[in-house]
Amino acid sequence: MYEGFMGRMNETSAAAMEIDDEKSQVSDQINPKFSINVLQLVKSAQMQHGLRHGDYTRYRRYCTARLRRLYKSLKFTHGRAKYTRRAITESTVTEVRFLHIVLYTAERAWSHAMEKRQLPDGPNARQRIYLIGRLRKAVKWATLFAQLCAIKGDSRTSFEAEAYANYMKGNFLFEQDQNWDTALSHFRNARAVYEELGKYGDLDNQVLCRERVEELEPSIRYCLHKVGESKIQTSELLDISKMEGPGLDLFRAKLEAIMAEARSQQAVAMMEFCWLGHRFPISNAKTRVAILKAQELEKDLCGSADDSLPAEKRLGIFDKIFAAYHEARSCIRKDLDSAGSAETVKDNLNGLDKAVSAILVQRTIERNQLLVSIAKSKFNKHRDDRGEKITKPEELVRLYDLLIQNTTDLSDLVSSGRDRKPEEVAFSEEYAIKGLAFRAERCFYLAKSYSLAGKRTEAYALYRHARTLADNALQKLQIVSDSYMVVIQDLKLLQSNCRSNSCIEHAAAIMEENVAPEKLSKGISTITLSGAEMKVEKFLLDKLDLYESAVINSNMKEVPRIEAFPPAFQPAPRNPIVLDIAFNLIEFPSLENRMKKDKKGFISRLWR
Repeated sequence: MYEGFMGRMNETSAAAMEIDDEKSQVSDQINPKFSINVLQLVKSAQMQHGLRHGDYTRYRRYCTARLRRLYKSLKFTHGRAKYTRRAITESTVTEVRFLHIVLYTAERAWSHAMEKRQLPDGPNARQRIYLIGRLRKAVKWATLFAQLCAIKGDSRTSFEAEAYANYMKGNFLFEQDQNWDTALSHFRNARAVYEELGKYGDLDNQVLCRERVEELEPSIRYCLHKVGESKIQTSELLDISKMEGPGLDLFRAKLEAIMAEARSQQAVAMMEFCWLGHRFPISNAKTRVAILKAQELEKDLCGSADDSLPAEKRLGIFDKIFAAYHEARSCIRKDLDSAGSAETVKDNLNGLDKAVSAILVQRTIERNQLLVSIAKSKFNKHRDDRGEKITKPEELVRLYDLLIQNTTDLSDLVSSGRDRKPEEVAFSEEYAIKGLAFRAERCFYLAKSYSLAGKRTEAYALYRHARTLADNALQKLQIVSDSYMVVIQDLKLLQSNCRSNSCIEHAAAIMEENVAPEKLSKGISTITLSGAEMKVEKFLLDKLDLYESAVINSNMKEVPRIEAFPPAFQPAPRNPIVLDIAFNLIEFPSLENRMKKDKKGFISRLWR
């Protein structure tokens, strides 16, 4: 079937090249051919609307909104008062947007199915039936899209649409856990098309086709494993599942379901939990499964070397470990609430809760130590390295504050019992010494912070105190055990750093003290009677004829002296003020003779 599909694809491409130019022009005028870069369109929509972070709900809502806009712009609505379904057929497709409607309908159904797949506890029986129904709907619309593109689209669009339909059919059968041969053939057909399309077009299209081929490869290998044609082990499948991409979510969900089933079978044999010489019985199956999941993740974390696994993935594994232990604690708390008055059961559950809480704090300390190592790697870089944010010493001080608090909490939790075993005492002493080492590191970076601020006396005192704390921690570590070579090496390095930095701070303070009278006399000499001081340093625009940098010190965060801003006020000429000084010297003539006189009669004169 695979060879027949490739032969049909080559024959179709050859036949398309042999068509006469005049006939093709006439046929294109009668039946226009539409062109859609299906993979690029789908990938762009997925990455921009949620699937970059695995948010299928957001992508489904985007598909719904996109379909609403397409229906409205094409005036292809299904009625207002009563719903009247309007089918999309060959005669309906007069614009490329009708093909977009079919494509986004398939994407909406697929994203809805994947949304149900990513439920916290997994889909139950009814939700799984709904999930398979949505995948069946996606296959239906993807098949219709391939049929319409074969008639209305050009050759490339037709091949991409057929590959998209094969991909959807393979996902549907993959989720159903049946017809592995048919699912394998669909995945292989889709891979063949994308491999062929990846040889042509622009660079972006080639990269997208290669990424889709890489996404299809794990599903093909899993189908071969189920068919029996491959001897691949489950551990190899787990390594494949670490790849990224939306197309691998079904594959990862399938493997997670297999691993959950394996954990459930393994949890039957797990009857108790051992911690620091204690044995706590576990009766709840959910608690056993959660603890087993956390222990498997811890093996993955401890089994990989520091350089082989990136820090981001290690942090992600820590988050999964925390989630598993929190789930176990919630199950234990529920069992405590329903334990009633059984004292023995309560004691065992309280001890198990204490053990799980202690391991949770211990993993938190390891995660914070990983964050400290990342911050230190950025702190030791030069200021000239651009592209990454340089760690400030205050950030390391904050991380060491968290580590000190975590070690204190762990010591209090372990020492809270009445009958303490030797393992618990040794564990508590070990983390007390680690807390002392963390305090020495915190004091060192606090001194770094004061040094950058120019406070030499405080920085010198803190460096000396950090060295004293490091000496005490080294003495206790050598007494307790010699197995902590990494911690001992770090403390010895801290000792040498404290000694060198304290000498530097001492010398810098002496130099500043010697230079201080000279600066004071220079500042006094620049003072004038008017109160204005002479400008000591010029700006860059004032010394363009000199080859001097505008940045005074590259290690200090100072503003480059290019030009004074805001500009200084400058005197500006203005129009002269004209005063009318002749106003008080002019005597105006009398205007009595020009005023209108009142004419009065004989009677009015008598009444004067």
